[in-house]
Amino acid sequence: MVATVAGVRIPEEHWIGGAWVPSARRFTDLSPLDEQPIAELALGGPAEVDAAVTAARRAFRDFSRTTREERAELLHAIADEVLVRLDHLAAVETVDSGGLLRTHLRATLPRVAHHFRFFADRLLELHHPDFHLRAHRNHVSWDPAGVCGLITPWHSPLLQASWRIAPALAAGNTVVLKPAEWAPLTAALLCRITAEAGLPDGVLNLVQGTGTEAGAALAAHPGLARLAYTGSAPAGRRVAAAAGATLTPVSLELGGKSPIIIFADSDLDRAAAVAVEQFDHAGQFCHAGGRLLVERRVAEEFSTRFLMRANALRQGDPRDVRTDIGPQIHRTHLKRIDGFVTRALAAGARPLLGGSRHDRLGGLYYRPTLLADPPPGGEILTEEILGPVLTLQTFDTEAQALSLANNSRHGLAATVFTGNTDRARRVTANLVAGTVWVNCGAVRDLRAPYGGARQSGIGRGGGQWSFDFYCDLKNTVFAPDGLLD
Repeated sequence: MVATVAGVRIPEEHWIGGAWVPSARRFTDLSPLDEQPIAELALGGPAEVDAAVTAARRAFRDFSRTTREERAELLHAIADEVLVRLDHLAAVETVDSGGLLRTHLRATLPRVAHHFRFFADRLLELHHPDFHLRAHRNHVSWDPAGVCGLITPWHSPLLQASWRIAPALAAGNTVVLKPAEWAPLTAALLCRITAEAGLPDGVLNLVQGTGTEAGAALAAHPGLARLAYTGSAPAGRRVAAAAGATLTPVSLELGGKSPIIIFADSDLDRAAAVAVEQFDHAGQFCHAGGRLLVERRVAEEFSTRFLMRANALRQGDPRDVRTDIGPQIHRTHLKRIDGFVTRALAAGARPLLGGSRHDRLGGLYYRPTLLADPPPGGEILTEEILGPVLTLQTFDTEAQALSLANNSRHGLAATVFTGNTDRARRVTANLVAGTVWVNCGAVRDLRAPYGGARQSGIGRGGGQWSFDFYCDLKNTVFAPDGLLD
């Protein structure tokens, strides 16, 4: 069966062993634009997961023997095909996830192609100098691990999937992908793209379905060599527990509750601009800086500059290139966001901006929101919201700023604005976060590590760190009269 979305024909079945495979059961994919059905997809479970893992294990025998040059060529071919189909991918992802069309065209989906190119090129550079001990030579190699199970989220779904798929394939592994059921369609298009780029049958497999059924079956499957999950911390704990039963190594990119610390000596215009950018993607991205921590003596001035920018944002149909903020992904998620805000207001938080669903647009639109003076220790400060909701707290000293910033179970990212280099060094050294930005935001070289501390995840991706996870590292020791030149 095939769905037509934004004029693009999309297979509704699983992709297993190089063929579209149906299931007797289906589930409905709704567009966040109007909550109308756009596809009826195959609903997979343990049987489909097992078939996909079996196909991937069969394909691994040959694919793991390919050379680095052969795999790099395949990944570049995939990147080329992504760029050729950029308009179609962007149109479908906008209708399926609610993300801005202009962002998909200019940034998100070109980044998908860049992921494949980057890991292709990094593969060819992967090297470690030999170690020498008593004339013995220790030689490090990165061997393909096996079948990788990948469970990816609904926010920026193709970007998130490619971040996992590209290094797994570059390493010589085969993949079983379970995309999020709220935005699954571009995953099917990617399977078609990889096949047309020449990826052998069974190297990339797709099982559609829910996290509680298909995702759980994949996490627990004993045939996996690696398991990677991107999503919430509670679900990450369940995934890790399932993988633990088979001792499958896991990579977890989980939620965040990232602070933005703004000192009085900051460039307040720049700080306000980055703070307002946290409303991008309707606040639905994991490293969003949802907690604004502002030095008290400039809090009023900063708020004025922030509100001037935020009030100029245009909310509406994400297909309109003039739109700045689109809808939330799903009715369930909208209710969750509204619940956080309603309870915070009842507990005494002051709304400086928004604070409710968008009464004019209706549907899944939530107004960009800034809540001042949230109750200390309240859930609005501790739980990931993944929506267009920010809080504002004030501090008087550097120590207070650090205490507020680190008062979280999470540690994905943090941002610091200051005009003092010594302070920047002190504060960043004491922040608990996987990524810290200073006087900027959301800029990252793919050669650098990415991941979270505390309950924001396990492991790091990017550069060599991705290959360290998706490979079995081997040390071969040669005697003094060994065979290496």
